[in-house]
Amino acid sequence: MFIEQNITGERRGWIEVIGGSMFSGKTEELIRRLKRAKIANLKVAIYKPITDTRFDVNKVVSHDANSIPSIPVKDANDILNLVGDADVIGIDEAQFFDTGIIKVCENLMMQGKRVIVAGLDMDYLGNPFGPMPQLLAIADFITKLHAICVKCGHLANISYRTSDEEGTVVLGEKNNYEPRCRICASK
Repeated sequence: MFIEQNITGERRGWIEVIGGSMFSGKTEELIRRLKRAKIANLKVAIYKPITDTRFDVNKVVSHDANSIPSIPVKDANDILNLVGDADVIGIDEAQFFDTGIIKVCENLMMQGKRVIVAGLDMDYLGNPFGPMPQLLAIADFITKLHAICVKCGHLANISYRTSDEEGTVVLGEKNNYEPRCRICASK
């Protein structure tokens, strides 16, 4: 995709949302799109919640160990203060932000920026997660990715928690979660 301009030369932005379960390739797809934007000589800025320290403090890292430098932020509004003249904005783990991320994405889009957001669309119980439902509703482009169920081999859309920890937010990866389809997640 490219930065769109109308007849008067006004830049038009948009919002892309990449959603799905854990192990579905959301971060991998975000990194791929951001790297392509860099190849096109567009200015790229990448952000993630400061709480996401699973793989690296200052990088967005996929489960396949692909990575891209990022800026950890405490609050969605910090993105607006840091974005500068970037053409393309990447935001990973959007489900961990508060609902302020929605207005931030809309603000960036209205500034003519391409905003690419990746995040879990559902929590470990299969419920809509954080601001992701609202981001999906306002997105211009949506990509829904699926993992493969480790129990039956069908498409998985649930990040099934295998540990006994409670609470909606429990950081982890293969030590705490596995991809499951709805049927296998209910067993």
